[in-house]
Amino acid sequence: MANALQQLIRERLDRKGWSYGDVARRGGIPRSTVHHLATADRVVRMPQPATLEGLSKGLELSLDTVRRAAAEACGIHVYGPAADSADSAGGTARPADPEVDLLIASVQKLSADDRRHVAALVESLLDRSPNEK
Repeated sequence: MANALQQLIRERLDRKGWSYGDVARRGGIPRSTVHHLATADRVVRMPQPATLEGLSKGLELSLDTVRRAAAEACGIHVYGPAADSADSAGGTARPADPEVDLLIASVQKLSADDRRHVAALVESLLDRSPNEK
């Protein structure tokens, strides 16, 4: 079964009648990179930001869409609203934070005991007074 990034790339190529080379030229990334991402059964690590930006441009899709598919292909579930959705506090767009997404996904892999330790650490960091930071 194809991973999320493979599905996204293949669907787009089929819909638009494009080749790997077409996407690569438009996105300014190597054809071999597009081919690898479209055919690799498993993406071992998150592609570099420049690669994701190039793929986004080449596929004519939002960066958030491509980033989320790549994260899912790596086994990282991205939580929270999309980067282009409105923030509940002020109605302004909240930029995606891959570091937060990675932290959340990583915490899920910890044992229950280790998660309690992480939760205690986070609580202590949030409770510090501003001049301690």
